Amino acid sequence: MSDAMDVKSHDFVLGNSGGIASIASHISYNEDDNDDEMPKVTKAVAAAGKVIEKTKGAIAKAATKRKAAPEPEIDAPAAAVKVTKKRKTKKEEDSTPLADRTAVSSLKPAMHIGAHVSAAGGVQNSVTNAIHIGANAFALFLKSQRKWTNPPLDPTAKTQFISQCKHHGYSAAEHALPHGSYLVNLAQADEEKANQAYTSFLDDLNRCEQLGIRLYNFHPGSTGGDSRAAAIGRIAAQLNKSHKATKTVVTVLENMAGSGNVIGSTWEDLRDIIALVEDKERVGVCIDTCHAFAAGHDLRTPEAFKKTVDSFNEIVGHKYLKAFHLNDSKAPFNSNRDLHANIGTGFLGLRAFHSIMNHAPFAGMPMVLETPIDRPGPDGKPTEDKKVWADEIKLLESLVGMDAESEEFKQLEEELQERGEAERNKIQDQVDRKAVKDAKKGTRGKKGAKKKKDESDESD
Repeated sequence: MSDAMDVKSHDFVLGNSGGIASIASHISYNEDDNDDEMPKVTKAVAAAGKVIEKTKGAIAKAATKRKAAPEPEIDAPAAAVKVTKKRKTKKEEDSTPLADRTAVSSLKPAMHIGAHVSAAGGVQNSVTNAIHIGANAFALFLKSQRKWTNPPLDPTAKTQFISQCKHHGYSAAEHALPHGSYLVNLAQADEEKANQAYTSFLDDLNRCEQLGIRLYNFHPGSTGGDSRAAAIGRIAAQLNKSHKATKTVVTVLENMAGSGNVIGSTWEDLRDIIALVEDKERVGVCIDTCHAFAAGHDLRTPEAFKKTVDSFNEIVGHKYLKAFHLNDSKAPFNSNRDLHANIGTGFLGLRAFHSIMNHAPFAGMPMVLETPIDRPGPDGKPTEDKKVWADEIKLLESLVGMDAESEEFKQLEEELQERGEAERNKIQDQVDRKAVKDAKKGTRGKKGAKKKKDESDESD
């Protein structure tokens, strides 16, 4: 039989008037025990009493040292309590969505619109940053695009990227569009530099496959002064090599603005590269609207839009079109200048994007904004304002199904054009002055050539 009573140890706190009650609460009685054990209870209580008596002196001494708290007056008004609202930290502000994501199924056609977001701190952060701006598609750099050598893909970042895409309903295979490094030139003729470019390129493709990403966008490259045909052949050879070294990723050529020796400003350049690629299922095209416009592919009117789309389909083929970079242009038509402007504020204008948003064959493709988001901060220095992208995504989505002849559209078009007028005028002036300068150079060149010819004729 167990003891009828158990006195448990108890720590006393000076000044605690519940000392006795505390002890009593720790005396337990077992209902199954008989009365023969009751003397033990008496002894235990007596022992507890002695402990209490010993503590009385200490309690009394402590009480004399404590200053008695004054009794509150009954009629005294309660002191007002100031409630301080806790400010959000920058991290909390950055994680709060600037806009909710639109259900793509509500858009007819279903357009997946987003932006090129930051992956600083790990590729998994690109998903968070896409959610932040209400994006249904996104682009990212898979590693630093300013360095040739980078650490391998972090396993934790990989796991988190995949799980976050799944959790938030992003299809990494269909609507994530990584951008290649600007350092890479697959048309490079120098063997050592070509190997360096290929190694970096292949590393990105392997990262795509680890992350479940199917589309990889990159700039074709530059001739470096070599013939166009030879440079295109080298690009295709590098693609064929990379396709054999990987399994699923589709290498997506981006059209270019047409400056210098850059390849890809004409549909024919893209066609010729694709023609030399052995696995046609592993190659595609991303149309950058600013680049296309700067290279002479007009999109400003419904008629111009149709003509440009038809020419692409005829020369390259619609089946190769995989994605879009949506950018207006600060520079005028056919200027060969790659200057991105915010949607509707540039020389392309809102009508071009209305045509894109309502062209059913483009549905389902990732459409990525690369528009400028730097705005003057409180100190006057430029700072990123991601709300620009959040607003532009909603603007583009609003164009789906909108009547381009409505007052709503015309007013919106006018407001955006007015907003970008100063910048357009500035760039137009630069282009005009350059044209005059080039014309003078051309005239001097012709005169010089004629003079040399005349001198040569005289010497004969």
